[in-house]
Amino acid sequence: MIKKKILDALNKQINAELYSAYLYLSMSAYFESKNLKGFAHWMRKQSKEEQTHAMKIYDHIVERGDLVNLTSIGAPTADWKSVQAVFEHAYNHERKVTGMIHDIVEAARAEKDYATEAMLQWFVNEQVEEEAQADEIVQKLKMNGESKSGLLVLDHHLGKRE
Repeated sequence: MIKKKILDALNKQINAELYSAYLYLSMSAYFESKNLKGFAHWMRKQSKEEQTHAMKIYDHIVERGDLVNLTSIGAPTADWKSVQAVFEHAYNHERKVTGMIHDIVEAARAEKDYATEAMLQWFVNEQVEEEAQADEIVQKLKMNGESKSGLLVLDHHLGKRE
């Protein structure tokens, strides 16, 4: 059994991961509305990845014999000023999620919940990748400036995400 403090934090993190999936799906819809199919594809893949993250935590709770408590997911932002603004939002969101994961790791250590801490190490490593990917795209968009052709090249590139 997981101590209440950790269980509550894990359930909150499931909600955050599902919100992330919802947010990235909203970003995908935004890109679809702008006919940027590659960006939309990338965000749709990101949304599915976030759902997988939520299920990793869900499975951990179930395997430990505890109850998953799903709560309401807030409505995500639906409109942005630019492609760059979308990816800056994504990058800042990933930084927030990283902080949440780190807080749960600290709590798990304090409670000597080594199983949860071990499971969360995957997330610690994953968040390094998540932040780096979003930041790389932000930096490329900054380099691109106002170039429409550069935007289309990046759109094409992101559309190849597996």
